[in-house]
Amino acid sequence: MGKRILVTGGAGYIGSHVVKVLGERGYEVLVYDNLSTGHEWAVLYGRLVRGDLGDRETLRKTFEEFRPDAVMHFAALIVVPESVREPLRYYRNNVVNTLNLLEVMREFGVDKFIFSSSAAVYGVPERVPVPETAPLNPINPYGETKAAVERILRDLSGSGADFRYISLRYFNVAGADPEGRVGFAYPDPTHLIIRAVKTAKGEFSKLEIYGTDYPTPDGTCIRDYIHVVDLAEAHIVALEYLLEGGRSEVFNCGYGHGYSVREVVETVKRVTGRDFRVVEAPRRPGDPPILVADARRIRERLGWQPRYDDLEFIVKTAWEWELKGRG
Repeated sequence: MGKRILVTGGAGYIGSHVVKVLGERGYEVLVYDNLSTGHEWAVLYGRLVRGDLGDRETLRKTFEEFRPDAVMHFAALIVVPESVREPLRYYRNNVVNTLNLLEVMREFGVDKFIFSSSAAVYGVPERVPVPETAPLNPINPYGETKAAVERILRDLSGSGADFRYISLRYFNVAGADPEGRVGFAYPDPTHLIIRAVKTAKGEFSKLEIYGTDYPTPDGTCIRDYIHVVDLAEAHIVALEYLLEGGRSEVFNCGYGHGYSVREVVETVKRVTGRDFRVVEAPRRPGDPPILVADARRIRERLGWQPRYDDLEFIVKTAWEWELKGRG
């Protein structure tokens, strides 16, 4: 390939899986990460520059030396309850720092951008499965920051500037590299599958289920879980599309069907062979009963073909990674 790709947040969970695939496909990679939640060992290919997106001087120097053909942007704060407590921190990190990045890109003539967005931009959707055409109606500061950046990208792309982007709206990302080289490595996860396997491992004394009275078959929320490697592959097909001259687009990344919280818990118990304490807790504000992607667009337009649409396999890879002890 020979193309140079700058990956912000490439030492984190999703970014590190994308960097692995980029390296395996022959791309030249530079990871720009402040390592606030990422890890140096997770960068399997390319070079790591430890830097913050708020540091324009280091960012400019990195662009000047590396001269990327495209940028993939994963660096963001992502914990919803924290965003409610500290909205200014989230807006500065997720929006202002993205503006810094976009301005430096423009200064150095880099016009291709892959953005790590979220299903949180939809809030509580009126239609399920949720299409990309659904209104952006986030219900927390984290979702607001992702929606704000999407609007900036839309306006920049439509301004006459030579700039094209793909925004990928993730649903619930889980699992780990089947080869066991990278995986989730944050000490206090909020995502259900990761929390559940850590509880099975004994790191937590119990697993809480937030709400059991939703209008779903078993009363618990239903979510669309996507394996992190399939998500990484979605980034590669999006990148190839832009490099080949594709126009700006927005795509959902999910499988188009979901599992309830109780189904996930039972699957984790079955796969791990371990029972653990499960406690019913009150609903969390703003949790939609069902959040499932309409992901036909990325399959039809980019030819994305997921390989790991299997909850047991997702849990199995997450569990195997936990047993390695780096998570």
